[in-house]
Amino acid sequence: MESALYMNDSYLKEFEATVESVKDGKFVVLDKTAFYPTGGGQPHDTGVFIRNNEEYPVVYAGKFSGKISHEVVKPGLKYGDGVIGRINWDRRYKFMRMHTAAHLLISIFNKESNVLITGNQIDEDKTRIDFNMENFDRDKIMQYIDTANDIIKQDLPVNVSYMPREEAMKIPGMVKLAGALPPDVHTLRIVEIPGIDLQADGGTHVKSLFEIGTIEFVKAENKGKDNRRVYYTVK
Repeated sequence: MESALYMNDSYLKEFEATVESVKDGKFVVLDKTAFYPTGGGQPHDTGVFIRNNEEYPVVYAGKFSGKISHEVVKPGLKYGDGVIGRINWDRRYKFMRMHTAAHLLISIFNKESNVLITGNQIDEDKTRIDFNMENFDRDKIMQYIDTANDIIKQDLPVNVSYMPREEAMKIPGMVKLAGALPPDVHTLRIVEIPGIDLQADGGTHVKSLFEIGTIEFVKAENKGKDNRRVYYTVK
């Protein structure tokens, strides 16, 4: 998706764009955007559009019919307007750290216990990961988090590339979520922590593991048969 600027540069805080459409005075589609839309367990970005020194706060971004739509709090923007988009960077960067931490933890859980992730939700204060571990073992979970923090100290890079779906799906462990990728996605965006993890993913990430900080355990829950939930945060 060439119009989704965050796909190639998660660190883009500000950009220029043109309004393609406006619905009900508040749902704005641009020709390109750095705002991440809600999806894949990662919340939407917030921020502001600026036109002629007037600000239009963006409170939501979602993907509808292949287009990223931004909800602004007041009317005034119209087709053809040039705007400056500015991301709420503190919020975005926390999500990036949380998301890369999730990939690291998921890789360790998958490697050590051969589990699949059944769900996840990133948030600013804590993130949860659901997985299908047969036995609830809190000590093992804590051990995995310690392992993740040891790997973070290596400060490995986090690389983004693209690969044809057919080729990517031949790589073992490419998809660690319990459930297939949408069939209409023909080119996969690959996020790699060299020697540690390789996953198809469309979210935003830090450039190196050291940026995550320290992963801290918050709590673990037994959510029923084969379903465990772990909450963590990053400091």
